[in-house]
Amino acid sequence: MIAMALRNLSCLCLSPNSFICNPNVLSIHFFSTARAKRLIIPSPEIYDMLLHKHQFSPELAALASSRLPKFRSPKRADSVLSFLKENSFTTTQLQKLVIYNPRILGFTIKSLESRFKVFQDLGLSSEEIAKIISSYQVILHSCMASKIIPSLSMLKALLGSNEEVARLLKKCAWFLRSDLEKTLMPNVEILKSCSIPMERILQFLYTRPRCFLVRPDIMRKSVDRAVEYGISRTSTGFIHALGVFSSTSEGMWDVKLETLRNLGFSDVDIFTMFRKQPNVYSASAKTMKNKIEFLLTTKKYNISNIVTYPVALMCSIEKRLELRMQILRLLESRNLIEKWPTLSTLSISTDDKFFDGFVRPYCDEIGQEYIAKICQAQR
Repeated sequence: MIAMALRNLSCLCLSPNSFICNPNVLSIHFFSTARAKRLIIPSPEIYDMLLHKHQFSPELAALASSRLPKFRSPKRADSVLSFLKENSFTTTQLQKLVIYNPRILGFTIKSLESRFKVFQDLGLSSEEIAKIISSYQVILHSCMASKIIPSLSMLKALLGSNEEVARLLKKCAWFLRSDLEKTLMPNVEILKSCSIPMERILQFLYTRPRCFLVRPDIMRKSVDRAVEYGISRTSTGFIHALGVFSSTSEGMWDVKLETLRNLGFSDVDIFTMFRKQPNVYSASAKTMKNKIEFLLTTKKYNISNIVTYPVALMCSIEKRLELRMQILRLLESRNLIEKWPTLSTLSISTDDKFFDGFVRPYCDEIGQEYIAKICQAQR
């Protein structure tokens, strides 16, 4: 079995950008051809332990065991994985950790316990800790004394309590891999200089946490662009505009504007929509184009409607708009409604409100098929 796994592994390592997928569709980017040439024969004991006791696929077990030239103790590797399982890590999460850096199998339980205690002291559950660490594997390999603990202390000083730090980390654990003195703190000061109350800054921190981890020069530029677009610094839209600009390069921004112009939107339309709903522009140009074309092809809504209610572009076609339009077309075809609802009603009405307005009164005419679809969508 090891020989077969090695043959599969050698095939997967032929290109510099290879991927291996386990039965759970776990895709992981592996090392270059140069590294593959130095591939070490897997440790049979560790291979068997990963495969049979911890349900790794043959390919992943072979890869992990072959990358452990310094840690060939099956007992230690087993104890590490067993400890993580006892602390709510799933098999998929374990595989992500081991493939990211197999050295974790050489960790001592004492070192793992000390790391976990830091997060437990924040009030995080074992499931939450497992989710954070498996999503940001670098946490396990960062120095606690010089990196993790100082970052947590800085966050607590800013947010005021362990509970708030835990809340933020559940949103985005990138704060534990970034230099907060060069990103978070300067960006907070920039927003304070814009006369934005600290309370609103913290709300923004939870809403768009990654925005605070950009370079301060990008934050300053985002502030200037938001002002240029006529968004008041005292409005909630200003915060969202910063989030959009800080995560969108000038090149991608130009692509979005050109896409809208090609669809028939004027610059006034574009600026109006941005001032009303900046978050619409968080989507890619392709996504925006697909939603706009979807709305326009109904012949029930036009560019003016979209400019008036740009929030419609934040709705999912598959999960909200398409099914509702099917219902409205059916009602219209049977002369049960004289006109369609406004774009605002179509897009922002809750499922219950839409059901009460356009399904419940016509249950007999609509039929059980559509009612079942709507109920399924609501779940």
